[in-house]
Formats: sequence, structure tokens, C-alpha cells
Amino acid sequence: MAIRRPIVTVLGHVDHGKSSILDRIRGTAVVAREAGGITQAIGCSIVPIKTIQTICGPLLDALRSTLTIPGLLFIDSPGHAAFTSLRKRGGSLADIAILVVDINEGFRPQTAESIEILKANKVPFIIAANKIDILNGWKYDPHKFLLDNINSLNYEIQGNFEKKMYELVAQAAEHGMQAERFDRISDYTKQIAIIPVSAFTGQGIPELLMILTGLAQRYLEKKLEIDEQGNCRGTILELKEEKGLGMTIDCIIYNGKLCVNDIIVVGSLENPIVTKVRALLEPQDLAEMREKKNKFKNVKVVTAATGVKIAAPGLETAVAGMPLRSCPNNPEEIECVKAEVQQELTEVMSFLKSENGVMVKADTIGGLEALRHMLEEKNIPIASVSLGDLAKKDLSTLESLKEKDEFTGVLLGFNIAVSADLADYAKAKGLRLITNEVIYKIIEDYEKYVSNLKKEIEVRELSNLVRPCKFFILKGYVFRQSNPAIVGVEIEAGRIRAGDPILRADGVRISAVKSLGQEQESLNIAEQGKQVAMAMDNVTIGRQVREGDHLYTDIPEDHFKKLKELKKHLSKRELEVLKEIAEIKRKDNPVWGIGNAKTHYP
Repeated sequence: MAIRRPIVTVLGHVDHGKSSILDRIRGTAVVAREAGGITQAIGCSIVPIKTIQTICGPLLDALRSTLTIPGLLFIDSPGHAAFTSLRKRGGSLADIAILVVDINEGFRPQTAESIEILKANKVPFIIAANKIDILNGWKYDPHKFLLDNINSLNYEIQGNFEKKMYELVAQAAEHGMQAERFDRISDYTKQIAIIPVSAFTGQGIPELLMILTGLAQRYLEKKLEIDEQGNCRGTILELKEEKGLGMTIDCIIYNGKLCVNDIIVVGSLENPIVTKVRALLEPQDLAEMREKKNKFKNVKVVTAATGVKIAAPGLETAVAGMPLRSCPNNPEEIECVKAEVQQELTEVMSFLKSENGVMVKADTIGGLEALRHMLEEKNIPIASVSLGDLAKKDLSTLESLKEKDEFTGVLLGFNIAVSADLADYAKAKGLRLITNEVIYKIIEDYEKYVSNLKKEIEVRELSNLVRPCKFFILKGYVFRQSNPAIVGVEIEAGRIRAGDPILRADGVRISAVKSLGQEQESLNIAEQGKQVAMAMDNVTIGRQVREGDHLYTDIPEDHFKKLKELKKHLSKRELEVLKEIAEIKRKDNPVWGIGNAKTHYP
């Protein structure tokens, strides 16, 4: 059995330096050519063991073992999005990961999301604490390795550095992880190594490669055993149209070999694609798969683990994250492999669905799995899952889901496209679409939507309730004694509307507000501090009520219970009046208003 290269993924919060670290290792400048300096597509680079030995030098002596791994295969991703494409049956394609954190900023939302994805996929990882070069007072000696350089700094600068390091240790602990600086770790199976680095100066890069190589060598060697002569097994990273080649797929081959003219079976949204390899293009050592300049070598055979661009007919419906398999050119074998590929898709797409739940779409199988995992962690029910960009039929399904429950009748889309026409249609129909290229933003926006919707519903409910109000009849302002009685009143606390029932302080309902007015204009509502004219039916001034009397709104018991649930929307004075009304009511019925009203939302 041969030993393949470990597949190393690089994740982290945007602009924390993921691509810059790889650039430093490769001696390239990919990041400078990315739009806005942010990685736009998945990258793949082979770093041979000889390069690692050259960079690390005597540091590798600490490993005390003969290196058997042939190098490292690095995967660079836009944030973590590409990581979700790096999958194979039974788990993640990644063998180990580097979580890049800006030592000056610490853990950010995307850092936390990356950790959750790594945990869910059971991928071991180390932390690269980047940008040490901009720490206050930091001095870099290119002739010293990292630890010697740290020890040569003055006490104050070292103290500041240690403070930043232990802030990262504390943040890791908040996520349930034990982390420590790499040279202070006694057991790498229990603690996560933090390696301080600078992508700008290159400081710490030898130590980073040493730790990666050492961990892969010690803990992953068995996992890395492959059959170099076996049928190829791989995963699609991206679908691209290339001039002169037509539609191609960028893939990671993680087992076996692949040759020109081999039959391959590729997963798609429809039936598996069966086609013949027309060309294989492998990146040069230390080259970057995304590079448009001539960095590929046209080869006849590739063996795992490697990145490769495959040209073949009929790839138009292939999807990132889908499996790729090679097989002998006979009908029986082809059908067997097709069934295997289809079964993998079926396993992902079939899960326990809720009658009422959100609609989930993603661009890749892995993306779908990641989003599902995080929704399940949040106990958010899922009613529907699918792959690909938004289609008209999706909106029909969404309408049905919204009719059942407006809280969960929402589309959550990870890394999908929504056409202007469909966006306009959704808006016209009042359908909520939440899409983003970052999963935590999708979850965050959905939770915000639910919170705002709850408030809207509560405000609507509140508008239909009799609110607490206390008022008194002004002396000398009786305009009509009866049929209807019309008097001047002052609202002492709360608010009152036309139609609200009126309660005396002794607990007797005497009337209802027929109308409210001020300066010959009718009012719908009178609020605290206002003096208004009030008309009341079925009451005579001087008999049921008198000038100077304090009166209240007569709140129905079910309204009272709901008002208690919605008390955050009531003012302090309204709550005081609500309490007074309850005390009045409980003189005749001690259990009046006890218990809760039933809510109709999460």
C-alpha cells in the first residue's frame, strides 16, 4: 500500500490571511490577484515533501521519525464555503485543517462557524494565529526561528504577545476546546496547537509546516494508505468552462489512479453522468489550481492525492460536492458504480422532515449537509431540501409552507443564485428569501426574521386588546348628563379607545366609550396626559358616576392574560394600572386572571 499526501484545508474568517499563508508557503502571490484581495474560488496546491524539508530545516529533527508522506495537498477556500464541497461518503475529504485567526482580532463569527463545521465533520485542526508582525513593538529577525525570536523580545512586548495568545486560548475554551501554544503542548490528542505566524514576513511558517507534517505522520499514516492502482475515487470542487476544452471539472482525487480515456461516473442533480476522460491537467508543484497562466501540466495519469482538471463530454449538469468514480468499461461495472453514486446522493437528501419547517437549498451536497447540521443544532425544523439555484417551482412549495406557518415558511439558501424575476415574484407574493455565502449569516438573518415577526404579531395582537387605562372626570366639564353622557376627562395613565368598556373603582362595569373628541375633532385613541371629551352610553352623570371619579378600562379576563404575556410592550404606568385593575377584579373573584394565554408562535 502507498501513502498519499494528506489533504489540508485552510479555513477562517474573511481577511484573516488564509490565502496569504498559502502564498507564503508556495512563494506565489495569488491573493494579490483576487478580486478585492478575497478568495473567489477554490484553490488547490501540491507542496512536495522536499519543499517542506527545505523550509523547516532542522525543525523536523524534533519529529524523530522518517518522513513517509510525499508532501501536502493544500485546499484554499473562500471563507469556509469550499470546505462543504470537500466531502466523501462517510465524512469530510479533509484529513486535517488550518484554522486561520487574526491574533489581533481573535475569534470572529466565521471562525466560530468554521469550528462548528470542523467539529461536525470530525476533522482535526490546528490554529494559525496570523499577523503577529503588526503586534505593537514586534521585531522580526529573519535569521531566527519563531521561539528564538520571541525569547529575544523585551519583557513588555512578550507580555503583550502572551496576552493575545491567552485571549485565543480563552476563546477556544468558550467553544469547548483545549488549546495552547504549540511548544507547550504535552498531548496533541487532547489539545489544539496554536502556532503564531506572519504571512507577511514568513515568520512561524516553518513551525506551522512542522506541526502539520508531524501530526499527519504520527496520527494519519494509516488513514493515508491507498491503492495507487485501484479505480479512482474523487470529489468535484468546481464546474468550469475552459477555452478549448469546453466544460471541465476541478476535482480532488483521494484514492486510486485516473487515466486519459478512463470511464468515469460523475454525480449530478439528475442521473449520474457516464463519460470518458478526454484530458487531465494537473497543477505543477507549488502552483495554484486557480491560476490562469500556464501552471498546469497535461498528463496521461494522476494518482491520489492530487487536484486535477478533467475535460470530458457531457459534464454540464455535474455539481460541486458530488462524487466521481472511475470504472472498467463494461455495462455491469458501470451500472454498479452509477448505483453507488446515486445512493450517496439519496443518503444526503433523505432525512427526517417536518410538516412545518424551512425550505433549504444549497449549491453543493456538502453545503446542504453543513446548513442542515447548523439548523438542527438550533432546533429549526426543515420541511424541504434541494440542490441548485432557485427555481419557480421552489416558490410554489414555499407558498404552501408559508400558508402552514409563516415563521418557518422561509427559504434559506446557501451559496445559490436568485434571478431578478424570481426575487420580484417572491416579493410580490410576500415570500421571504434568506440567502448568503456564509452560513452563520443565514442563521442570524433567519433568527432576526423570526424575532421581528414575533414583534409584529405581538403588536397586532396588542392592537386588538383592551389596554389598561386610568382616567378621571374633570370637575366643571359635564357637557351632557345622559343619552349619551358627555364629559371632559383626563387620561392619568395608559390609553383608551372608542368602544372600550369602562369600570368603576368598586368593580362595576358602567358603560363603554361611545366616542372621543378634542377641539371638535373625533379621536380614535386618547393617551396619558390628554384631556378629551368622552361620550358614554347608558350612564347618567350624578347617578352611576360623578365629577372627579376615577375610572378604568374594564379589561376582559382573556385580554388580561394576553397583556401579561405582552407586558414588554406596556409602559411602567400601564403595568401599574393593570395591577390595580386585577386587584379590583379579585375582590369578587380571587383567581381572576390567573394562568397564561396560549401563544400561536414559537
